Amino acid sequence: MSKSPLRLAVIVGSTREGRFGPTVATWFAEHAAQRADIVVDVIDLAEVRLPACLSSEPDQEGARALAVVGPRLVAADAFVVVTPEYNHSYPASLKNAIDWHFTQWQAKPVGFVSYGGISGGLRAVEHLRHVFAELHAVTVRDTVSFHGAQSQFDPAGRPTDPVACGKAATKLLDQLVWWGRATKAARAEQPYAA
Repeated sequence: MSKSPLRLAVIVGSTREGRFGPTVATWFAEHAAQRADIVVDVIDLAEVRLPACLSSEPDQEGARALAVVGPRLVAADAFVVVTPEYNHSYPASLKNAIDWHFTQWQAKPVGFVSYGGISGGLRAVEHLRHVFAELHAVTVRDTVSFHGAQSQFDPAGRPTDPVACGKAATKLLDQLVWWGRATKAARAEQPYAA
């Protein structure tokens, strides 16, 4: 099995004004980038606005946005979705990004970093697991979750308890690398057919 670095797409799912997602995503992406077995690509859905209406013929602006995101998802060997919890689920912007794509997710692993109040975004993660199963993706068990997220980071955007969340992130990344290598090898041997 190839030991070349896996391409990990970290998807920032919230586009809400005043969002906390970039703080969490930046920390996670920096943690992941320290590894020799991973190359990180951060896809911030607030920076690349996908069309809100699903269509087989998006307008020019929508087509341009899809042309930016789609190839980056294709190139990824694995994904980490950074999601808040809105009303016991994940944001519409994230569902929109998922629904615009299909084969890009297939036979690839997906991990989750969530944040929120008391639940730390874990209810959003549970909903996302069902969605990604329908897309023939493999979700890894372990997550990174920040309960009371804003109190878990200092003003510079660093975790107040870097050891605990660092261990959780490393465990998540270890699982993603294992699944990423396994699914990449399997796709190379035999293309996945949904």
